[in-house]
Amino acid sequence: MHHPHFATHTQVDRENVSPLDYAVAQRDRDILTMVRDAIDRRDVVLAFQPVVQTAQPNHPAFYEGLIRVLDETGRIIPAKDFIETIEDTELGRKIDCLALELGLKALSQEPSLRLSVNMSARSIGYPAWMKTLNKGLAIDETVAERLILEITESSAMAVPDLVSVFMEDLQQRGVAFALDDFGAGYTSFRYLREFYFDIIKIDGQFIRGIATTPDNQVLTSALLSIAQHFDMFTVAESVESVEDAQYLASIGIDCLQGYYFGAPTIQPPWELHKSRMRA
Repeated sequence: MHHPHFATHTQVDRENVSPLDYAVAQRDRDILTMVRDAIDRRDVVLAFQPVVQTAQPNHPAFYEGLIRVLDETGRIIPAKDFIETIEDTELGRKIDCLALELGLKALSQEPSLRLSVNMSARSIGYPAWMKTLNKGLAIDETVAERLILEITESSAMAVPDLVSVFMEDLQQRGVAFALDDFGAGYTSFRYLREFYFDIIKIDGQFIRGIATTPDNQVLTSALLSIAQHFDMFTVAESVESVEDAQYLASIGIDCLQGYYFGAPTIQPPWELHKSRMRA
């Protein structure tokens, strides 16, 4: 005789969950396994993308170090494919630690480099992350002044009081901060008065096609005005055409980042420049 309450967890899960939800959950489990295995193997690298000065596009103001993991076949997996799935887990904290470790190593190896590294505000209270930071800053006293920490708007707004104290402490040590994906979330503008971000990065959804999109022009101008009011340096993300670059320069954006100026590359661009100079 069949007793429904003796059904397996899998049967119950599949009966109560839609096929799409089940597929998404399975995908998330696969991503978590892939990232966990990569972290265990330390198969992680940074890809570097230039952030150029609008007035001098041939001169990067700094580079952004973007975390990548390698799957078991050696394929490079960009952060956008896994970061949302792991951000609320300890794997997210471990990825932040590895990104910071790699960024600090690059800064110590190249004295002319200025580099931004991404982090979630959730990593502020993670002891291993702070230990990694303090260790890296102790090795070279110039590193702090060349390090930029990028915090996503959504994670900053989740713990604003924690973020403001954390930023104030590290800014006194010379570290700069960038608010990433500005405009993409639900910014409480009152917090901008308390945060004192050095750099505001305007989200790419407002930048792509801006030269011919009046809505994007109005929204980007508003975000630019807010940043300028608070004396924050502005970066436009996802710049992909000369027309967009020219428009952004005309409205006074400080820096530009996107495929038009260079794709992320795991080969450090400054090393390529040096090898060309020697050749």
